[in-house]
Amino acid sequence: MVIFASSLISQNLLSMKNNSFTATLEIIGINPFVFVPEEILERIFKESGKNKSPIPVKGTVNGQEFKQNLMKYLGEWRLYVNLTMLKNSPKRIGEVIEVILEYDDSDRSISMHPHLEKAIKESPLATENFENLIPSRRLELVRYINNLKTEASIQRNIEKIIRHLHGETDFFGKMIE
Repeated sequence: MVIFASSLISQNLLSMKNNSFTATLEIIGINPFVFVPEEILERIFKESGKNKSPIPVKGTVNGQEFKQNLMKYLGEWRLYVNLTMLKNSPKRIGEVIEVILEYDDSDRSISMHPHLEKAIKESPLATENFENLIPSRRLELVRYINNLKTEASIQRNIEKIIRHLHGETDFFGKMIE
């Protein structure tokens, strides 16, 4: 049993080592990122069974653990490096960082707040417009409500989302088309 555990640990270390690289932190617009080496991309494509973004990944940046998505933008695969992954990342452009990267097959689904779900279901127009939103916009609304702290703010913002889904008001500057 000890031999098996030791072998498994060695395999994991080898796998992590095969997925480690250093890269120069670059920026596009306001978003810091690194390019991912082709051999690591190929391994992630194979493990994930896809080569279209987004691809969920996990790893470390300078030893700090993260979960993120690999994104293809302007024909290039990028790992965007946010402030959670690397403190003051926008001020560290040009710095060489150490990255360990692997495919993340964990479930990342987010449940809709039950009050939001009920409010949407009570209105056929809200239901139709919610279902017609692009997936990232639906997720944005769900995450927004899920991150609120007080019942009062949850209820107030659910009401605003329903008005938004009825086409009556914008929500964060976006209107229903």
